[in-house]
Amino acid sequence: MMNTLSMRAFIPPLTRRCLRLQATRRYAVQAPGAPTLEIFSNQHKWQQKERAASTKDLSRSVDYLRDEVASRLCERVLDINRHFAQVLDLGANACNIARALTLPSEDSPDSGPRSKRIGTVTSAESSETLLYRDADLPFNTEMDIVRDVLPTSELLPYDANTFDAVLSSLSLHWINDLPSVLAQVNNVLKPDSPFIGVMMGGDSLYELRTSLQLAEQDRRGGVSTHTSPLADVRDIGGLLQKAGFNLLTVDVDDIVVDYPDCFSLMKDLQAMGESNAVLGREKGAIQRDVLLAAEGIYRELHGNEDGSLPATFRLVYMIGWKPAPTQPRPLERGTGMFSIKDYLEKNDKNAQGKKD
Repeated sequence: MMNTLSMRAFIPPLTRRCLRLQATRRYAVQAPGAPTLEIFSNQHKWQQKERAASTKDLSRSVDYLRDEVASRLCERVLDINRHFAQVLDLGANACNIARALTLPSEDSPDSGPRSKRIGTVTSAESSETLLYRDADLPFNTEMDIVRDVLPTSELLPYDANTFDAVLSSLSLHWINDLPSVLAQVNNVLKPDSPFIGVMMGGDSLYELRTSLQLAEQDRRGGVSTHTSPLADVRDIGGLLQKAGFNLLTVDVDDIVVDYPDCFSLMKDLQAMGESNAVLGREKGAIQRDVLLAAEGIYRELHGNEDGSLPATFRLVYMIGWKPAPTQPRPLERGTGMFSIKDYLEKNDKNAQGKKD
C-alpha cells in the first residue's frame, strides 16, 4: 500500500499548494452577490403547468381568472398615451395578455381592438405546452405574437434596451429571486419605458388558508404546508425601487369568485397549474378527514347566504419606469416656491376670521 509521503510525490506542485491551503484554512468566504433563498420548486411548477395544459378543454375552462386579470392589466397599459413597438410578456402562461389585447377596450367598446397601439408581443414562458395551448385560436392572426420558451422562469435571455414595455400577469408570485428578475426586467427595457405587472398578494385565498390550517390543527394536531407564501403589498414598492425603477405606482384589487364548495376551488386551482409548489410541502394529497373538516369550517367562517363559498384573489398591480434623463423629477427639498406650513396656517386664520 502506498504511504502518505509517496502519494504526495505524485501530486503536481500547484495541486499540493492548493491542498495545503485548504487544509490550513479556518474561515468561510461568501460568494459574490446576495444569496438566493429557494422557496419554490421550479421543476415541480413546470410539471404542474405542463400537466394542466395537456388537457386543453379543461385548462381553457379555468382561465376565467387569468383572462380577467390580463384584461385589467391591458387597460392600465393603454392609459399610457404612446405606441409600444416591442413588448415582452414575461410569464405569458397561455398568452392571455396577447389575447386580451385583441379585444375592444371596456371603456370604449367602439374604439376597436386594444392591439392598435401595440407592435410585436414576445410571449415568454417556461412551459411550452401551456405557451402553445391556444396557438390555434383566431387571436393569433390578429396581432404579431412571438412565442419564446424560456429555459427557466428566472432568467431573461434578452439584450439590454430591447423592449418598449415589459408586462407580466399572474406569474411573478412563483419567482424565487424576485429582486433579480426585476433587475433583469429593468435591464431589458429601453430608457423611459414601463414595467407593468400584477401578481397574487399576501391575502389571496385567505378563506381557504385559514380553513385548511384550522382543520389540520384539529385533526392532526399541527399544520403542514399546503398553500404557497405570497409577497406582501408593502414590500413591492421597495423591491421595484431596489431594482432601479422610478415613478412607482402600486395598488391592490380584489377579485372574489364564488364556488359551490372548497373541493371545486381546489380542483380549479389544480387545473390552472396553480397548486402548491413549495419545496417543503407535504408529500401526497391532503387526507380526506382534513378536507371534510376544512369544508365545514369554510362554510361556517366564510360561507355566503346562498350556500356558495367565496374565494378572494388579492391582486397587486405595480408600475415602474426605467430611468431616463428626460423623465420628470421631483424638486430637491427646500427648493419649493412656497411653504405648505405657511399656506395651511393662512387658511386656518382665514377660516377663523370668517367664523368671528
